[in-house]
Amino acid sequence: MSDPETLKVYGAKAQDYDQMTDDFNKTDHRLRTFVAALPQGAHVLDLGCGPGASAALMADHGLQVTAMDPVPEMIALARRHPHVDARLAGFDDLSGTDVYDGIWANFSLLHAARAEMPRHLAAIAQALKPGGRFHIGVKTGTGSKRDPIGRLYTYYTDAELTGLLKDAGLFVTARETGVTTGLDGVEAPYICLAAHG
Repeated sequence: MSDPETLKVYGAKAQDYDQMTDDFNKTDHRLRTFVAALPQGAHVLDLGCGPGASAALMADHGLQVTAMDPVPEMIALARRHPHVDARLAGFDDLSGTDVYDGIWANFSLLHAARAEMPRHLAAIAQALKPGGRFHIGVKTGTGSKRDPIGRLYTYYTDAELTGLLKDAGLFVTARETGVTTGLDGVEAPYICLAAHG
């Protein structure tokens, strides 16, 4: 995510986002399914970790957790959680081959420009160990636009996102759709896909 306005909004609203995601992660069955599918001690990456609620839950379940986010205020919050290696870094900083057993990108990559998504997914596929698990959540729709509080979103259809994953060598094994209320207070449709290399 390199959009300065989006980063500024998340920095200013880090405390609000912390409260919202902490409540959400207590009941997020997708996160628990992701964790349960990984072996004890697996190395996972929370890509766009925000204040670190998901990373904390993963660490509490015995996983080795690296968490990345480009917003300093979010990383400061993520570093409160024990056993979470929180790093100030963006999507373009993901590198390495066969590093992670799982990568969790829950409503983070939707802030990347559409033209950048193939490159980011290719880096994710390369960083995953063979058979590694990947979770991605995005808001569904078409085009790109700013939300009421100024964040830039890129919207995807199921078919488009599934195709992008396939092009990167990631194959979808489960999907879930629904409607959720975001930090802007607006209800929006979403899709979450589980995939593996």
